[in-house]
Amino acid sequence: MSVVIVGGALANKPGNGGEAWVRLAWALGFRRLGFEVWFVEQIAPGACVDRAGRPSAFAESVNRAYFERVTQGFGLGDSATLIYGDLEATAGASYEALLDRASKAELLVNISGNITREELLRAPRTRVYVDLDPGFTQLWHAGGTPGLGLSGHEHHVTVGVNVGTDRCPIPTGGFEWHPTLPPVLLAEWPGAEPPRESRRFTTVATWRSPYGRVELEGTPQGLKHHEFRKLIELPRRAPSLEFEIALDIHPGDAADLDALRAHGWAIVDPAEAAGNPTAYQDYVRGSAAEFSVAQGVYVATRSGWFSDRTACYLASGRPALVQNTGLESALPLGDGLVTFTDLDEAVRGAESIAENYEAHSRAARGIAEQYLDSDRVLTDLLERVL
Repeated sequence: MSVVIVGGALANKPGNGGEAWVRLAWALGFRRLGFEVWFVEQIAPGACVDRAGRPSAFAESVNRAYFERVTQGFGLGDSATLIYGDLEATAGASYEALLDRASKAELLVNISGNITREELLRAPRTRVYVDLDPGFTQLWHAGGTPGLGLSGHEHHVTVGVNVGTDRCPIPTGGFEWHPTLPPVLLAEWPGAEPPRESRRFTTVATWRSPYGRVELEGTPQGLKHHEFRKLIELPRRAPSLEFEIALDIHPGDAADLDALRAHGWAIVDPAEAAGNPTAYQDYVRGSAAEFSVAQGVYVATRSGWFSDRTACYLASGRPALVQNTGLESALPLGDGLVTFTDLDEAVRGAESIAENYEAHSRAARGIAEQYLDSDRVLTDLLERVL
């Protein structure tokens, strides 16, 4: 059986069920295709915290506990390794066992470049960098940001399906960026019965990006909270519908939080609503549809970015109303997956989904089956890189 090593941030994002599903889709997706899969993650000592968010020793950290709980819960406990610092400690399978399997691996899939240890990068036959943040990754590279590790991989894959084409001005950095849609595990995300109330639009989001703004040709690029502010009137413009965000927002942004609530947005705690893979799944499947904006850089550059979160909504038979990033080059739009460029289009899109809910729900699941199924997405990737 061929071996695939999947590297990515799980312990680094404790209490974030959506981020866990991103990594699980790749790891479990390759396992579905018959590979022996090992999951590996590196975490810096400064990232380890206790339940109160205070610095913690690795052994007692919520990070380690979360890593072990998720990997064991999905049958990866014997083939998952968490590396602390410069190998001061590990959790899960031993580092020696990991190196042995890596030396026999056909492929390393390095999600957002989490794996940086040279002996791990060198061991597999082929290395693939997976970019989940098109625009940020390439502009950081152009600006000389250290530690990205793009050059240590033979292949580079991005969920910005227009990167490297004449439709998108994001610099390639001299790399060939293979487009991919985010894989979703259809068996883990079966189509669900439509909810009784078909008017509740939800999403899971972080208000202020931890990345900070980037510049493209001297022009600062917007972030997600800038885009949400443009749409703040949406609940008032569509009063028969409900709009809810499981929102991670800092107390320092209290003015924005008050403004959202004043305009009719319902705000819930993402740690409670979607703090682990099961809760996240229940939250998505308990919604009628998704409404979400994108990072401003994804929109302004027409990157073709597509969200793994939206993939989960669609797979569940939940229509999605999302900001247009140039997706028409990769996915059918209008039924099940509706895009908008401004507030007026968002209002019309939301009302269309509510009025024709069953048709949009069927179309949503159909898009997931035809375009986002992990079997299809990962097989296509393997054909290109191996």
